[in-house]
Amino acid sequence: MSSAHDSPVSPEDLAAVSAQLGRPARGVHAVAHRCACGLPDVVQTLPRLPDGTPFPTLYYLTCPRATSAIGTLEADGIMREMTQRLADEPELAAAHARAHQAYVAERERLQVVPELRGVSAGGMPERVKCLHVLAGHSLAAGEGVNPLGDEALELLERMLGTLDCWGGAGRCVDVHDEEEG
Repeated sequence: MSSAHDSPVSPEDLAAVSAQLGRPARGVHAVAHRCACGLPDVVQTLPRLPDGTPFPTLYYLTCPRATSAIGTLEADGIMREMTQRLADEPELAAAHARAHQAYVAERERLQVVPELRGVSAGGMPERVKCLHVLAGHSLAAGEGVNPLGDEALELLERMLGTLDCWGGAGRCVDVHDEEEG
């Protein structure tokens, strides 16, 4: 898997993300991370969608294999355990709060949306509400920025055997480059 933070969004990227989501992609600003297969697996979205809706999720996980695997972790109760650890482990809580601050600062670098001021996503900074957001943040920002996102990725790697192509199964969607026809 490779980091491609802030790489431009091509028409092929938008087509892939739309295929991954099963709907047209909205508000995509950049590809924040690419899977080993070359497709986007995390996009950076604008803080305000084209229709004017405030959108707090800056890093949006798009790969259906990744979202499914993270859903399995969520169903296993890992979010409840992580939230409890935030209450029990002051250093982890402080690192989680720093991840929240980094998330908000990066989003506000793109655009300040008054309705989102101080709000991040995924339950940060008080709890863990969505592992998809935390893992997407870790993939986009790199290891060490979001400790619980990093932890979720480690759990996924153990579960899947590899994070390359989210379990090594190749591309999650079939998209063709325009020049290939």
